[in-house]
This record gives sequence, C-alpha cells and structure tokens, in this order.
Amino acid sequence: MTMFNKILIANRGEIAVRIERACHEMGIRSVAVFSDADRANLHVRLADEAHRVGPAPSRDSYLAIDKIIAAAKTAGCDALHPGYGFLAENPNLARACAQAGVTFIGPTPEAMERLGSKTAARQLARQTGVPTVPGTLDPITRIEEAAKTAREIGFPVVLKAVAGGGGKGMRLVEREDELAPAWRDASSEATSAFGDGRLYLERFLLRPRHIEIQVIADHHGHVVYLGERECSVQRRYQKVIEEAPSPIMTPDLRRAMGEAAVKLARAGNYTNAGTLEFLVDAERKFYFLEMNTRLQVEHPVTEMVTGLDLVKLQIQIASGEPLPFAQEDVQLRGHAIECRIYAEDPDNNFFPSPGKILAQRVPSGPGIRLDDGVYTGWTVPTDYDPMLGKLIAWAADRGEAIARMRRALDEYYAAGIQTNVKFFRRIFADTEFLRGEIHTKWLDELLRRPTGPAHRAQPKLTAREGLAEDAAALGAALWFAKRARTAQTSSPSAAASRWKLEGRREQLDGSRGHQ
Repeated sequence: MTMFNKILIANRGEIAVRIERACHEMGIRSVAVFSDADRANLHVRLADEAHRVGPAPSRDSYLAIDKIIAAAKTAGCDALHPGYGFLAENPNLARACAQAGVTFIGPTPEAMERLGSKTAARQLARQTGVPTVPGTLDPITRIEEAAKTAREIGFPVVLKAVAGGGGKGMRLVEREDELAPAWRDASSEATSAFGDGRLYLERFLLRPRHIEIQVIADHHGHVVYLGERECSVQRRYQKVIEEAPSPIMTPDLRRAMGEAAVKLARAGNYTNAGTLEFLVDAERKFYFLEMNTRLQVEHPVTEMVTGLDLVKLQIQIASGEPLPFAQEDVQLRGHAIECRIYAEDPDNNFFPSPGKILAQRVPSGPGIRLDDGVYTGWTVPTDYDPMLGKLIAWAADRGEAIARMRRALDEYYAAGIQTNVKFFRRIFADTEFLRGEIHTKWLDELLRRPTGPAHRAQPKLTAREGLAEDAAALGAALWFAKRARTAQTSSPSAAASRWKLEGRREQLDGSRGHQ
C-alpha cells in the first residue's frame, strides 16, 4: 500500500488549514485552491502550492467540479480531500475524481447516495431495524397524503425538506388546520433554498436531545464507532456548541447507539469517516435522523476524548490501509467542549460582521485548542460563511472543561470585527447548561428570556471593545448593502450557511444531470 504524495484540498478557511496540517505531519504535500476573495487566506499561505479556481461566487469556484479537478491534475495530485460543506457530500465530485485517476478521500458515490439522502437513509434504517422517528419514508407529493399520515401518527408533526439543512424548509405543525399553510411555506422555502420543494413528515418529539455517533470504516470490512457528541445547543437548528461525551450518556445507551450506527454504516457499504445523527427523547429512546457522509465541523471534540486524528485516519483509509485498532481498543478520556466562533453580532440578530481583523489575541494554555484560519490583518469576506474557527477545551471532567472554556473565552479577542464570544459567555453562565439540562430548543428559549441571572452575568464592554463594535456595525452595513446589490444571484436563505446551501443545490443539479 502506497501513501499519497500530494493531496488537493477542495475547501477553504479553517478546515483547509486543518487538513493541510495533517498532510504536513504525514510528509504529504498539500495543494490549496482559492477564489479571488480568498487569495490572502491562511490556507493559501500554509499550503505547499495553491491554484486559483475562479471568482468569489462559490458556484464559479469552490463548487465548480471541472475547475477543482483541473487544479488537481495540473498540480499532479494523487488524492483529493473535500473537507466539509461545498462539494463534500456531492457524489459527482467523487465520480469525477475516479475518472481523473485521483483518489477521493471519503465514501464512494454509491454510499453517499444510499446514506446521504435523508429519505433513502431512513428507508435503509427501517430495513436494517435501526429505529427512526415515526413518519413517511418517501417524499410526500400531496397535502392529502400528509394530512392522512399526520392523523395516523398524531400531532404535533414536523414537515422537513428532502434536500434540507439548517432548518430551511422545516415547519412545526401542532394542529391539522395549520398543515396546509405550513406545507405551502415549507415547500416554497425549500424550493428557494435548495431548488427542491419535496417534503417528508415526522412526528415531533418534545424537547429531544441531538446526539451523533462518529463512525469510521476501512476497505477491509472494519467499522468502528468512536463515542458520541452532544449537539443539542442549537440556534434555529444550527449547532452552536458540541461536547463529548454527552451529559446523559450511559455505557448501555452508548453501546446501543454505537452498534446501531455501525449496523447502518455496514448496510450502506460505507467507508471512511461519517457521522450518524440521532434524536434521543426524555426516556432515552433514540431515533435515527440522518447521516453526514463526510468529516464533521465538530470532529475535534471526538479527537480530544479518543486521542485519535480523524483526518490522518481518513487519509490512511483512502490509501488502502486497514484501521489500526478495533472497537475494544477505543477508550474515551475526559470531556471536551467546542464553541463555533463566528464574525457576527449577537446583539444585532447575529448579523454577519465582515471587515479587517485589526488585532487578535488567541487563548492557549492547558487543555485549549483553536482550529482557525484567520490572522491579524486578514479581512473577513462577505462571500462565505463567517465562521472564524472552533475553540475547544478539554479536561478530566465536564466541570473542569467548562471552567477552561470560560477562561479561554475571556482570553479571546479580535478588534475590527464583532464576534459571538460574549454570547458564549452568557451560555456558560446559565445554570441549566451547567447542569446539562439542554435540548434542541433550549437555546432558542434562552434567547427569548428578557432578563435573568445568565443575562445579567454578561460582561460589560470596555471602551476598546465598544470601538470594535462600532467598526463591526459599519462592516455589517456594508455587507448588507453589497448583498442587496447581488440579491438576484444570491440565495434568499444564504444567511443560514452559504457554502452549505450552495453545495446542496450543486448536488441536486448534478444528480439530475447524472440521471
């Protein structure tokens, strides 16, 4: 088995930097791609070489399969890592890699289609005996069919977009007279966001927890689960904080969920790294939700508690190597928490805060890890998701991990833009969060509280931070002015996560062409 010589990273920002670092440690040359907006990005500076793939719009650069493959062939790459977002879950990229003689570091396109589609994955789960939330297995074509199913499983129910993500095309329906308008709105939003208005229906679970299982599988029949991640702290269905292990997990529940995840991955002939997402109700009954057929944003918390490097394992598996451990070798140590740091203003409805980073101070010390792709003097662009990086704290137990995260948040500073750091300080001061009493709607409820100890506990701004907020407000105004000028070519739901929504559109368009 021969390890790769040169890997093209078909992504940008912090995940591209993360993959580059793994390549450098393994003695593999890394090749970056960049749009015109990203010419000065850190991932471009750290790569062994870099190739321009087009102008700023992602459809003309990071989503252009022909340009990505052309860059890989020009650079002489023998493998390609998609990261997450953009084309990471697009089977057409994997097929294009195979045609070009470039190894795709991820699952096969057939496995993506079996497990990456929400409805197809639910059907496979039912066939293999993995529990799913009661609801439809196939897309619903008529409102009458939706009403009949809702009456059978009982209200409240949730309408979801087949091609959905980030809460787009999703509506909660508590009574039958709400179904028709919810159907209309969800289908319209799904069509605008993904180019696909098809919906399916599920029973609504009251205050469930969102828990995911990391799996990794080689080409020799070995499939292993690497514990779980608690992802219940979400704002409008977007994950904000992740931790491992989950505060509610027991050895028996972990084993049952892990074995269900492995069973489903095997049924789909899955290889490489992937994540199966579940909802867990108040009685600790779990239901399969969907599978992400790629590396997850929150993979660092799993790495911290297992001591494994998931990116290196992805590369080794793609090169043909077997997993170097078995299920019984996986040991979880301590507790890890991750915060997604964004250039956005929590006090102004979380509006993006583009602009130049005038000064930066990053946290460090025992148990602290920062995966980012920014530096002092770099300008946060208006064209992509405004995530700056991920701040991770590890400690022997959850209480100490929270204490370390609080300290790290106090150390984090960026001038010239606004960030959501003070928003995290509010969360980590909340007594319900400290007790682990969270669910998927918990954060939305917290944000609706006008007063309370957690709200009062927010630190006052210093004069220096106040100036930074003023600059961020000006930057946000400019961002929205530019967005208004390009509204005809931009997604109306781009605020959710532009690279994710564009990637889903590209996948849908490509799959239609493939058919």
